[in-house]
Amino acid sequence: MQQPIVGDPPEYSLRDTDVPWVLGTQLTTRSGPIARAPEGSPVLMIEAHDFAARKPYHHHKLTLVFAAMRHFRDRLRDAGYEVIYITAESFADGLATFFDDYPEARLVAMRSPSYGSERRFRELIEAADGDVRFVDNELFVSTRQAFDEWANADPDDETPTFKHEPMYRWLRRETGMLMNGDQPVGGEWNYDDENREFPDETWTAPPTPSAAPDEQTVETAAWVDATFETWGNTAVDTFPWPVTRKQACEALTQFIDERLGEFGRYQDAMRADDWAMAHSLLGSSINLGLLHPVEVIDAITDAYESRDLPLNAVEGCIRQILGWREFMRHVYRHAMPALAEANQLDATASLPAFYWDGDTEMECLSQTISEVHDRGYSHHIQRLMVLANFATLWGVEPSELNDWFHATYVDAYHWVTTPNVIEMGQYGHGVFATKPYVSSANYIDKMSDYCSDCKYYKTKTTGENACPFNALYWDFLDRNEAQLRSNHRMGLMYSHVDDKQETDEMAAIRERVAELRTKAVDGRL
Repeated sequence: MQQPIVGDPPEYSLRDTDVPWVLGTQLTTRSGPIARAPEGSPVLMIEAHDFAARKPYHHHKLTLVFAAMRHFRDRLRDAGYEVIYITAESFADGLATFFDDYPEARLVAMRSPSYGSERRFRELIEAADGDVRFVDNELFVSTRQAFDEWANADPDDETPTFKHEPMYRWLRRETGMLMNGDQPVGGEWNYDDENREFPDETWTAPPTPSAAPDEQTVETAAWVDATFETWGNTAVDTFPWPVTRKQACEALTQFIDERLGEFGRYQDAMRADDWAMAHSLLGSSINLGLLHPVEVIDAITDAYESRDLPLNAVEGCIRQILGWREFMRHVYRHAMPALAEANQLDATASLPAFYWDGDTEMECLSQTISEVHDRGYSHHIQRLMVLANFATLWGVEPSELNDWFHATYVDAYHWVTTPNVIEMGQYGHGVFATKPYVSSANYIDKMSDYCSDCKYYKTKTTGENACPFNALYWDFLDRNEAQLRSNHRMGLMYSHVDDKQETDEMAAIRERVAELRTKAVDGRL
């Protein structure tokens, strides 16, 4: 059985009338009620379709979710389970059908991380005259109770604040991952300073996963295309995402064998001709339950101990899973529902149309959006320092950008995107971000090759073909001065703002920003 290793995992058994209910993001037999069910027992899966019509989801995202569910259904049946697989317009319809056929049954399900889902499911099951028991979600490294006790978190606190680094160190100590007694292996807790290089032209990225989609995945992709209004590439010949446990394990092995050693130093770099660099590409598999985060961390640490792998690469990868993923889960629990609508900078602009069509001459945005369109993916720095950075500088209303990320990325779910986009990406709430993560063209030029092929000049702030990031950066600081000047981390930047306000430069910047907004409306940005 695979369970959290920090905190006390749940202990329970199933009674004779209990039926495990496996949600579409819990596709494992090693955790939850199904791991406790006797061989050959009934298992419920509901393939509900109405959610897929609510947003213009990426075609690959819907293909991934539905194909993974259908493959898991077949795997369970092959293993002898009595799978009750209900295809329905909605969960309400699916649950009504189930309890009509099995009125004496009680469903047992792991809680979904998404806010309000348990309450909504209880309401639907009550309306169907059914019964349900929800149990703790075991698809994380730490339990809710363990985190809350460590953080001394008050569930009634409406404005909680948390910090990632102390939590990450606590989890390292609790798990023993990359630890030498009570101290980190190598003497440092993280190696960010070694992970911010840009590769020269001689560096070749390791190969990406290339398993050809099987017949069921191809059929699912065609059905998604015919059934829903989707966004993004509909071709599946380059579809790289695992839809089975076997494929996910193979992807993990390939990452460790061929990519992990190259991951660290270039993890923040962005290249126009390289959509994956050396990233793991495992996020969708972990978030679907095909891989457990503990087994991924174990595999990485085992490889470090048995092979000559760079510590900065291994620690950087573990920090994303053991640290950041766990942190996002717990922050989301405590900051919802306010987090979803948070907007502490009072941003009201609409998301520019080019986020959907990629029609912009800003090379960094055009390239990144093209990659998301092709595969439903770009790596974390593209998400933060290109897509969210521009939206924050532009003043996009945070929930609108969150909706876009939720719809377009294959690994995105509400509990994942909401703290990442609204808080980390747009400084919308204050639950953990200590400053806005924004930059001018300088950062993008340092960490990418986008600027060399762009029509905009990275060194110009105003005037013809000046990079929009530059004027927008100073305009952002200027218009948010009342909220941000007192932030001790922004002192240096506001000394530069003062200089620009005392001259005509800020007026020219405001004029340039007004021009950029007109260009965006006309589709000429």
